[in-house]
Order: sequence, then structure tokens, then C-alpha cells
Amino acid sequence: MSHELTPSEQSDFSKIATLVSERRRRALQAVNHELVSLYWEVGRILSKKIETNGWGKKTIEQLAAYLKESQPGLRGFTRPNLYRMRQFFEVYPDLEIVSALPRQLSWTHHLLIISQCKSPEERNFYLNMVEKEEWSSRELERQLKGALFERVALSSPNISPVVNQLHPSAESIFKDSYLVEFLDLPAAHSENDLHQGLIQNLREFLTELGRDFCFIGSKHPIQVGNQDFALDLLFFHRELNCLVAIELKVGRFEPEHLGKLNFYLEALDRDIKKEHENPSIGLLLCASKDDEVVEYALSRSLSPALIAHYETKLPDKKLLQAKLHEFLELSQQDEER
Repeated sequence: MSHELTPSEQSDFSKIATLVSERRRRALQAVNHELVSLYWEVGRILSKKIETNGWGKKTIEQLAAYLKESQPGLRGFTRPNLYRMRQFFEVYPDLEIVSALPRQLSWTHHLLIISQCKSPEERNFYLNMVEKEEWSSRELERQLKGALFERVALSSPNISPVVNQLHPSAESIFKDSYLVEFLDLPAAHSENDLHQGLIQNLREFLTELGRDFCFIGSKHPIQVGNQDFALDLLFFHRELNCLVAIELKVGRFEPEHLGKLNFYLEALDRDIKKEHENPSIGLLLCASKDDEVVEYALSRSLSPALIAHYETKLPDKKLLQAKLHEFLELSQQDEER
């Protein structure tokens, strides 16, 4: 018969459950890595045969049929997939590079990256992001559609000097723009619409922010003197070891917005921050911003604040790619002078 667990049993059972979960994860990663290595090897053979022996569409079809007949139940070796294996090898012709790829990437991750990325730099960017953020293939596809690589390359986050002093790694954690197309907001929406949408879609918003963000509260109460205030969103960031306050604005950024955010940061650090935690960071998330106005507003700010904008629709990826190409060409010309 079952009985109520003692604290000691609960602790032991929890350790065993964690061990099982971790070992299963490692086993799946090992199997996945072997599968990717197998596909690379098949792709290498196909590439060489196509190059030297003139293997073509008909031969690949015959190979797919042969594998299906000789190994019933075998999946993933259709003619289209065989050609994708060839492409995978031609993108990564060095086995050492393949061996060094993040183990948690599935074959679907790799297919998305090699089919949609135009350069080695873009491929490496998404490989690193999947490893760092532990994106599912679905989230990777979303970020590819959202042109994250182009957005990051074209715009660095707007950060006050104090942020850089207190949190040197913040620039690699925060973004200049956050994509919230999953909210399906109308063009004319209120601050309450935005706030409620983020709370109702908190899982998606946390993924967009980054995996080290932990949600603490919405309309978080702050009392100073005899007055009560409510901070829109409060998070904690594990790597930075600090509270992150987010204030929402559905209009364009205005310099006076910083005053209220600075007030909240002072209250957080005085009354809520724990002794072992670092100073809090504030993020103003606006519908739009003028980067020159932002630069002026932040240049003398004494608070660790950042200003970003949110996008309610997927950006025009082709337009961003063209802008990035133009930017890179201009940069190269400047270097050559």
C-alpha cells in the first residue's frame, strides 16, 4: 500500500527522477548525434557518386526504393531526403565540423538552417542560438521567419552606460526589437491589450526574451511613502542575477518615460532586491523609437536602463536582407579606404 513520503524519501526520489531525466536526455542526444553523422556519411557518398559517376535523379530514386525494400520500416530515406543529405554534406564537408555541432540539434533543425541561411555567418548564428536558448525546431523556424539574424546584425540594443558597467554581458542578452506576432494584436491596440496579451501568451514571450528570464509578476505592487504603484512586468534573469523591470508603452518612446522607470528601479533595489543580487535592470518596451532621441536620453542616464521596441507582425525578411547586404558592402568599402 502507498504511504505518505517522508522528507528523506521525497529528497531521494527527487534525486533519482532527476538522474533518470538527465540520462534519458543524454541518451537521446547521443542517438540524435549518431543519426546526424549517418546522414552526413550517406550525403558524402551521394555527393561523390553524383560528381564522379554521374548519379542522377533516376539513380537516387532507385536507391530510395532499394532501401525501402531491403529494410522494411526504415524511415527518412526518401529521394528528397537523400538529396538533403547530400546538401548537408556539401554545406559541412569536414567531418570534424559536423562532430563539433551542438548535439541537441535534430535533423529538422539542420534542415531548416541549411535551407534558409545564406551564409556561414548566418548558419553559425542560428546554431549558437539553438544551443544557447534550447529552441525547438518550431521556435527556430519562427526566428528564421522573423529574420533575427538580420535584425541583430543591423541594430544593437540601446543600453545606458551604467548597464555596460554593471552588466557587461547584457548586450548579448537583450535585443533592439522583440517580435510578438503571436499576440495577433490589431494595428490600433491599447497598453492593456498588449499587457494582457503578453500575460496570456507568457510561454511564448519568455521564449522571445530568452531562456534565463524567469517571470515574477504582473502589475507588481510597489509602495513608496504613502503611495502605491504597479510595475507592468517583473522578471528575474538567472545569468545576470538581477531583477528585470519591463514597462510597456504603445506609443513612441519619449525621454520622460525614463523618469518613471528609474523610479521603479530605485524602489526595487532599495526594498525588493536581495543582498546577493546585482542591481536591477529596466527595459522600456515601446511601439517605436527614434534612435537618436534614445541615444541622447540614455547617454547621461544614471540608471541601468534599456530601450527596445516590439513588432506585432513578421518583418519583411527580403527587405532586411537587402539592407544587411548594403550595410556589409559599405563596411567593406570603409575598410578598404
